Amino acid sequence: MSLLPRTTEELSSADYWERFFRKRGDKAFEWYGDYHSLCGVLHKYIKPRDQVLVVGCGNSELSEQLYDVGYQQLTNIDTSETVVSNMNQRNAERRPGLTFQLIDATETGFEDGSYQVALDKSTLDAMASEEEGALAKRMLTEVSRVLAVGGRYFCVTLAQEHVVRLAVEHFSSAGWAIRLHCMTKEEDQDSDSTTFALPVFVLICTKFRQPPPFLVLEMCLGEDGAPKRLSSVPDLLAAVKERQAYALLRQKLHGGTDSASSPSLTLCHTATGLPRYTLTVKDSPPNAKVPRLNHFAIFIVPQGRESDWLYGSAEGRVQLASSANFRRLVIVSLHRDQEYQDMQAIQAELSPMVMELAPPGMPANQQVPFLSVGGDLGWRKVVGKGVSELTGEYSVEDVRGEDGHLYRRLIFLKNDQLVQSESRLSTPPKASAARRKKNKKKSCPAPSEATPSAPGSDPSSPSSVDHSVLCCTHHEVMVAGLSMLGLNTSANKEQPISVLLVGLGGGGLAQFVHDFVPSSQVDVVELDPAVLDLAKTWFGFQPNDRLKVTLADGLAYITSLEIQVGHSYDVIMFDVDSKDPSLGMSCPPPAFVEKALLEKVFSLLSSRGVFMLNLVCRDTSLRQKVMESVREVFPRVYSRPIEGEVNDVLFCLREAAKSKDTGVPEELKKAAKSLQGAMRAHSQGGPGSPHIDIAAMLEDLRIA
Repeated sequence: MSLLPRTTEELSSADYWERFFRKRGDKAFEWYGDYHSLCGVLHKYIKPRDQVLVVGCGNSELSEQLYDVGYQQLTNIDTSETVVSNMNQRNAERRPGLTFQLIDATETGFEDGSYQVALDKSTLDAMASEEEGALAKRMLTEVSRVLAVGGRYFCVTLAQEHVVRLAVEHFSSAGWAIRLHCMTKEEDQDSDSTTFALPVFVLICTKFRQPPPFLVLEMCLGEDGAPKRLSSVPDLLAAVKERQAYALLRQKLHGGTDSASSPSLTLCHTATGLPRYTLTVKDSPPNAKVPRLNHFAIFIVPQGRESDWLYGSAEGRVQLASSANFRRLVIVSLHRDQEYQDMQAIQAELSPMVMELAPPGMPANQQVPFLSVGGDLGWRKVVGKGVSELTGEYSVEDVRGEDGHLYRRLIFLKNDQLVQSESRLSTPPKASAARRKKNKKKSCPAPSEATPSAPGSDPSSPSSVDHSVLCCTHHEVMVAGLSMLGLNTSANKEQPISVLLVGLGGGGLAQFVHDFVPSSQVDVVELDPAVLDLAKTWFGFQPNDRLKVTLADGLAYITSLEIQVGHSYDVIMFDVDSKDPSLGMSCPPPAFVEKALLEKVFSLLSSRGVFMLNLVCRDTSLRQKVMESVREVFPRVYSRPIEGEVNDVLFCLREAAKSKDTGVPEELKKAAKSLQGAMRAHSQGGPGSPHIDIAAMLEDLRIA
């Protein structure tokens, strides 16, 4: 038998509630909680001597329980004849002063300012869906009228966005003070089908004689939590959403999660509202052999390392959780623009909240370790900020890598888990370590229990970017692909190399080719002027006569070159990302791999030319279409997947093979060795020896 409404519109229907209470009979319906769960906040804001108007009382026992503890100035109103009749009969002998009246809350007929409190347990939620909120607005207007100066509207609500916005905007516009309590739930309390997953909120709106000169908007956790002042209604709504998201995650985790999923939640700084921690939960598979006492652990990701493969990818987190070997691991990322004293302070700050995410069945008083890599918080320094008109806000950050070296990163905050560009800085490493591996899929460092550590010190300022190191594996592969120029020929190996690169980023790839590839001429096309400024200001990019940048749309630029006569390049590289994450292909934008454009690229290549494409595509069918278009235009196509990443570098040759292509050409190994030697010889007396192994970058090459 259905007792709860099928649609939100039914909540505001008097006929619905009349049918509801007839079906319910004498059994009390505690909408969003009873007296025992609300008594703390009730007594905080309602005094026994107050005249209290209970709007939409229903057959809840709340008024009866308040009456029994000394609140005997209660006026209960409802629009259901059944509930009013039943409640009057139920209380006639035991509570003769407790009356229930058949009155519409939108038009009570009571005198102005005749009540100190209007108590509403779910009535606003029920009315807000009717007439696009018009019914609820009439009720709130009536509440405003009947409350005296200093009076309070006390509303128990689930705080859906449209409900809170309606009430808060109504009262704040009239100069009332607004305070919202997020009530905590007891996990061991008995529940029935009426229990809600979302937390219950109590909205307190206080009427002033003279409106204050500023908005008074506050949020409290629990009945006694310290109020946090918020500056605007959207900020208040955002704080509500955060608590609701946390409650939903907590409920989901209380019953366990699918080990294939990774639910996450971002916690914000109480004072500033800025993101401070992101928690990602990873459960072990049911068949995993986990030690009996390894129930739950917290892993702190070092600052600046949250985008590393091990911490920032689903596959990496699986590996990390497997290495830690707990039933549940909560992986905690630390945010930029936040200060963290030490591991002990983080543990004290996080413990109360993360303990609520413990797996079901964990024994009481179980010790929960905080893990990290060597007890290190890592180090990050934001050295630059700005806004691109095309891409939005960005952050330039220096971080310490696991090899001890410092790295500079460009991050666009629309996708702050993606490192847009990265360069190694010239400051010596903190500790002796092997050169940073380029393969992102590293062996997992064994997590160890964190011990109190000293605050992260600020390393000495680096003098410059080290252009001899390419931090992105796909950039190294592209450079190694220069070995393919003129395969099957020998007469043109010493000729100058002309390169067209679409997509500048931090300028690392273009600068490396300029600095270390003999007789290279590099033309770069970049759409965003802010990116060019960033590359020159923060990443040591230095254009000159052999390294030129044109600010233009790459598609339009290629089209204009094709129309002109006499333009050709030995190498054309596409390393440009898509701004639309919903496409399933983040690099390049789909227009860059349409057959018509690929044909233009083909026509712009010299006879020995190679087209290189950094392809990042998670959509299998879309990737297949891209590959079909590429094969239709180019007679030879090789691919080099990047292990542990989605990237796949395609090498598309203008020349057809002299014989049937059965694999990677043998002469490529000799060409790779020749290129390595030429780059090493060219660098003598220059900016240092290039850190790249050409042959190793081509080992996984395959026919596409």
